[in-house]
Amino acid sequence: MKLKQGLIQVYTGNGKGKTTAAIGLGIRALGRGLKVYMVQFLKTSDTGELHVIKNLDGFDIFRFERPRGFFWTLSDSDKIELQKDIDKAMEFVKETIKNNSCDLLILDEVMGAIGNGLIDKNELISLLKSKHESMEIVLTGRNVPQEIAEIANYISEINPVKHSFDEGIPARKGIEF
Repeated sequence: MKLKQGLIQVYTGNGKGKTTAAIGLGIRALGRGLKVYMVQFLKTSDTGELHVIKNLDGFDIFRFERPRGFFWTLSDSDKIELQKDIDKAMEFVKETIKNNSCDLLILDEVMGAIGNGLIDKNELISLLKSKHESMEIVLTGRNVPQEIAEIANYISEINPVKHSFDEGIPARKGIEF
């Protein structure tokens, strides 16, 4: 099955669940016979979804970065190495879009990479505009640039009303990661 009309979706906001929502959409698409790629930016830790998705034929997660700390904790040399990894990821994204290699392309935490100056927003916009009409693209992350918001067909905002972290409960394996 191919989509007749692929759109651009954004999952944003300060709340928990943007990646989870994107994965849920990926599972739905896979269930309808669509091929799903997820490229994760600024994420290198082990998460529960990786263990399940690796066993799903037709839903592939790609990570190009080596494990590091949070961006704001990195040294200048670490940031240079991270930039090289992000550049490799973006080359993969360009080839995926150019070759129409999947039906649903999820660019997880791409807004964080833009916000940290690792991806040029205008380059991403050009890529989004060049996608095949049948490819759906989902972008996740906080602080969506206005120019991306303008070309998106969907924007879903996930905001916290209450969060267990505020009660001193740390992230829990299997729930938050």
